[in-house]
Amino acid sequence: MRVAMLSPIAWRTPPRHYGPWERVVSLLTEGLVARGVDVTLFATADSRTGGRLRAVCNAGYEEDPTVDPKVWECLHIAEVFEAAADFDLIHNHFDFLPLSYSGLVTTPVITTIHGFSSPAIMPVYKKYNRRVHYVSISWADRSPELDYIATVHHGIDVREFTFRDRAGDYLLFFGRIHPDKGTREAVEIARRTGRRLVIAGIIQDREYYEREVEPHLDGARVTYVGSVGPKERDRLLGGAFALLHPINFAEPFGLSVVEALACGTPVVAFNRGSMPELINEGETGFLVSSVEEAAAAVEKVQLIDRARCRREVERRFTADRMVDDYLRVYEQVVQGGLEVWKIGVEQKGCKGVHR
Repeated sequence: MRVAMLSPIAWRTPPRHYGPWERVVSLLTEGLVARGVDVTLFATADSRTGGRLRAVCNAGYEEDPTVDPKVWECLHIAEVFEAAADFDLIHNHFDFLPLSYSGLVTTPVITTIHGFSSPAIMPVYKKYNRRVHYVSISWADRSPELDYIATVHHGIDVREFTFRDRAGDYLLFFGRIHPDKGTREAVEIARRTGRRLVIAGIIQDREYYEREVEPHLDGARVTYVGSVGPKERDRLLGGAFALLHPINFAEPFGLSVVEALACGTPVVAFNRGSMPELINEGETGFLVSSVEEAAAAVEKVQLIDRARCRREVERRFTADRMVDDYLRVYEQVVQGGLEVWKIGVEQKGCKGVHR
């Protein structure tokens, strides 16, 4: 099987620090290559892969200000579709734009929808519904207006995360500093519990950071350490008492939640989006609806078995499981045995298949 893997070009694949979509693409690509699949990764020229690398853009536009996103996104996507005949399928991780090329080729296109950035993009997804095979990354993120071939939860390389059976004394916020992610709420939760808070992640909303986060930074009770790479990520996640994930939007997945659990660190999250699919209430963390409930849940974190957190990741969220799931999707599409179905009562009854 010859697969064209289309990665975003905001960051390198795999990313040096931030870049969740690129991280998933890399794990999937390397897992497929290890299984003997012929994969060509379309990504930035500085990307790393055990498969073939094909690139027109030297570096990610978030890392190199000289790269114009619109220009290089167009060239990048065109590079894939102009070579479509060389592949058995194209696996798109680049959101909605590549869908507009799909009608020009006969090669099947699979699109993993990593979330809907805005309702404004839905007309594109709706136009190419059933022509392109959609994969959702959680049951919560499915649109009733689209058909899906599968739900495939993300997986991680558990070898990158060190299990620690003893909790540290600080709370951790790990993610984009943006209102959606609830950084301000994390600061307030930490204040109410009297625990130290460490904040790690890119500043995506500078005004929000300066208004809601920076005034609380004192280097003692609240510390910001920036965006971190794999080694520091492992240390921070594993050394935390709990990960705070007080999201203000219906998050499609949440890699940091699974990564924290892999280290044995329980998660206190607002009960939105995919969180009930990732966290087992009272067993690997707590699902709450307010800052007050989150602060109360932090006091119960010590009751969580950290080894149970690790086992759940090993059972449900490994990269190997993700690769297995996608290989089944590929086989369906390539063999022509595809059956698409709409979201509804019957689907909801099948949720346990992917848990």
